[in-house]
Formats: sequence, C-alpha cells, structure tokens
Amino acid sequence: MESGMSKIDEVMEIKALRRVISAYLNYTAAAEEDIKRWDRSFTKLSSSHKALLRHLPKKHEELRRCVRVNSFFIINMLQAFDPPFDMGDGGGGLDTQDLTAERDSNIPSANCNKRQAIESNMQGKVPKSETLEPVKSSSTGTIRSCDEWSATLAQARAKEQGEEALGRKIEDNMPKDSTRESVGNGEAMGADMKHFSLKLDAYNGLDLDHPSYQLHVPSADVDKVRCIIRNIVRDWGEEGMTERAQCYAPILQELQRCFPHRSQESPPSCLVPGAGLGRLACEISRLGFITQGNEFSYYMLMCSSFILNQTQAPLEWTLYPWIHSNCNSLTNEDQLRAVQFPDLHPGSAGITEGFSMCAGDFVEVYSHPSQAEAWDAVVSCFFIDTAHNIVEYLEVIAKALKPGGVWINLGPLLYHFADAHSYSQEEEMSIELSLEDVKMVASHYGLILKKESMIETTYTANCKSMMQNRYFASFWTMVKEQGPGLQDNLPLEPLSNHRNCEH
Repeated sequence: MESGMSKIDEVMEIKALRRVISAYLNYTAAAEEDIKRWDRSFTKLSSSHKALLRHLPKKHEELRRCVRVNSFFIINMLQAFDPPFDMGDGGGGLDTQDLTAERDSNIPSANCNKRQAIESNMQGKVPKSETLEPVKSSSTGTIRSCDEWSATLAQARAKEQGEEALGRKIEDNMPKDSTRESVGNGEAMGADMKHFSLKLDAYNGLDLDHPSYQLHVPSADVDKVRCIIRNIVRDWGEEGMTERAQCYAPILQELQRCFPHRSQESPPSCLVPGAGLGRLACEISRLGFITQGNEFSYYMLMCSSFILNQTQAPLEWTLYPWIHSNCNSLTNEDQLRAVQFPDLHPGSAGITEGFSMCAGDFVEVYSHPSQAEAWDAVVSCFFIDTAHNIVEYLEVIAKALKPGGVWINLGPLLYHFADAHSYSQEEEMSIELSLEDVKMVASHYGLILKKESMIETTYTANCKSMMQNRYFASFWTMVKEQGPGLQDNLPLEPLSNHRNCEH
C-alpha cells in the first residue's frame, strides 16, 4: 500500500500495530492469571470459611466461560482485520527480538483510553506508564489515507458476499460438539469452547500464530483491551443507552438546531475527532451529514472497523464486560451479566453516503492545507483534554471550520498528560488550561461562544456498580467568525453555568 510515509515511519507503525494485536491476544492469558490468583486466595481460607463461600469455585469457572466468550469475539475481530500496511511475515525484515524490545519500551504517546486509566489510577490500581500508540509520521504535509478505514454503505454492500463466506468459514471451524447458549439475536459459546481456536488465516492473510504477534506485552496494554470492551458497551450496547443519552443526545439535538435545513443533494459535512468506536459519528451521519470520524488509537480503530463493516445483524455478539474485577458488585449475577451488541446495525442504520473513519493524529491530519475551511461542523466529545497542547487542538479546529461553521463540544478537562512525569522516562509537554482559558483561546482563533451549559455524566461506567465516577462536563456551541461584513445566523443564547442534571 502506498502510505505516503517513509520506510522507517511505516516500520514503526507496523511495530506499534503488532504490539496492539499482541495485547488483544494476551487478553485470555491475563484474565486466566487473575482468576488463578482468586483461586489461590480461596485455597488460603480456613475450612469453615471455605464452606461458607463454597459457591466461589463455581463462580470462578463461570468467569472462565465468560473470558472464553470475550476471547471468541476478539479472535473474530482480529481475523477480520485488514491492516493498512503490508504486515509481511510479522517482522518486515526486522529482527523479532528488536521488535519486542521496542514494543516493551515506554514510548511517550497517547493512550487509547487514558481517561479510564486515569480513573483507575486514582483508585491506585492501574499504572499509566505503559502506553503505546501509532507513531506519528515525520513527513511534512502528508495526510494518511482514510480509504483503508472507510465504512461507507457502498463498501458494506460490496463486502456482503465476503462476510457470508466468513460466516460459513467460522461455522466450519467451530468444534462440532460445542454447546451454544442463545442470547438475544447473538450466540454465546458454551463451556466446550475452551479448546476452540479459530483459523481464518487464509481469509485475510493475517497469521496470528506468527511469533511477531506472540509478544509479551505490559499489563497496561491488556488493560486497554478491557477498556475497549467497556467502550463497546458505551457505544454499541443497550446498556450504554444512558450514557449516550447524556452525552450524544444533546450533541445531536444541537446539530439539528444549527442545521435545520439539510439538503440531501448537498449534505453538510461534519468532522468528529476522537471518534472512538464510531457510534457518535454514525448517529451524526444518520442525521444527514457527510461525516468523518478521526481516531488515533489502533485499539479503537480495529474494533470500530469490525463493528461498522463486519457485523451483520443487531445484537449479533455477546460480551461480559464486568468480569475483570470483583470489587463493588452488588451481586454475582450483576458481575456476570452479558451485554449484546450492536444494538444498532450500522449497515442498515440509514447512514449518509460518504461516512468514513480516518486513522491518524488529529493535528497531523487536519492541519494539512487541504483541510482548511473544509468542514461545516466539528463535533468533539471527551476529546480536547487528550492533547499535549490544547491550544494546538483549538487552532486546528478553527482552521478546519468553514466561516460560519459550528463547533459543538462536550467533555471535561481531565488532561491526559498532566501526570506524565510520574510514568514517562522523558518529560512530556502538557498544557493544562482552565475552562475560562480554553474559551479565551477559542475566542482568539475566531470561535464565538453561542451557547454553554454543564452536563453531568459518566464514562464507560458500570451502571450496577457501587462506585460511579461522574463528570460535570462543559457543553458548548461555538461559531467561527464569518469575516468582515458577514454574520452567522445562530442567535447568542444566555450562558448558563448551572449543572444540567437530576438529583
């Protein structure tokens, strides 16, 4: 593939991607180690205490079954993944040991889900030190192709026959004596899936058994996989409807207010940086916008690509997202409950033609001259605090908007690199502004505040947990100045600093 980057940059991208794949493949073993640790703790109990808690070994076996179901989804996702690079034999001509050493080093870059790592770190549980993402291209003025990550309806239809073949291949590789539990429209594999190994290498050429994907990865990498599982609930599970109503619904309503007369012949365009697993971008596309999601994390991109392009029906898949911790559970059943997804099938959701996902660093991609004044709207949700330099984010957003274009933002200011000195081997830049200063910088770049409120919400929260981390997120609409002699058509609404929530 012509990637438009130097060979060394492409090699670094491949190395980062292989580490992400290895993290996904390490999920099962890491989960088993956790359960073994719980088993060992149980064996240390006195006989009387064991008798009192005699149900725990059975619970641990049920946890193992849930891990196998989660692993079944992960393997299917990886096997369907179409890498944006020629992965070759896994090494790209480089020594595998060199790759391992590079992957296990602490390369300073953005975490796929630092927000959740920060929350866990506040509880004293998950270190933030082991983070690795795709390395930025050093070439100047090069935009990474979005084609490899696009999720247009045309592509979905073109892949339809291939997906059917994939489904048949999966059936052929399933153990003949495996039992199934019907769950909604999806299927969770029974206990006989213990020794199941899906082989679809001939389908896409990605050999997951190659040593380059069998790397030992830091525990924080596997934590990111668990974060992705929780993000699936937030974006594509029925259980995530509450968070989506809190975060996405106000954004969608505001977009409709700002663009009441949308033309089907010439739809307005909307950019969604930090798109994650793509649900918000998908919903914006359904409103009649030509929408592009932008995401930097390979963890996110691999999963969003699978959900957007490969799922064939609503509630097709099953996951057990809450099994990774025994803390703050009201009941064992709550911890072991399943989540089916996607609750909305993207291929039949009425997506506007032109919907795409673009992989790459937000600043690198959208500071390119071709992106200047290219977008009617920018929508950001839990995004702007992921920056090393939030001023740069605001500058790029302002330049990307057309005159009179709208920026809708919702989120807190939990700056992801604020504590980088505690884990990074190198001092990382982190500009941490107050909300007042953020609005001042936005105004400097010609973004005029039109509407503002505060919204109480959670982020990938377990709704049945005894602990809930809540945010009072800033929600605003800004409009880019039209220029001399021109005015935007959005009225200035009174600013409200109240917390828009129920008590």
